[in-house]
Amino acid sequence: MQNKKNQSSVGLMIQRCHKWRQKRKQYMDLARQTADEVERERLMQTAEHYGRIVNAEQGKIDSTRDPKDKTSIVEEQTDAVETIDSSEEEDMTFPDFITNEK
Repeated sequence: MQNKKNQSSVGLMIQRCHKWRQKRKQYMDLARQTADEVERERLMQTAEHYGRIVNAEQGKIDSTRDPKDKTSIVEEQTDAVETIDSSEEEDMTFPDFITNEK
């Protein structure tokens, strides 16, 4: 019973973490699109705040998992990142020449 309860709480932590990652990305995207420097800095600080929350929550998640589970999750994340990187590289197109117009 304790294991099932632990899995449930870890699942909830993962959901919260995912939600906060989305919020962080949203604020970073808004900051990139904002022309006002003061507003951009405020949005970036808010994004940093969510990043710190995510890191703290991820630490809690990692501490409640079995060491066996951690290694498999790290390997899965590494595989996923490598897949994303390779697909992004294929999508990139570069111009035939680069001009230095000023």
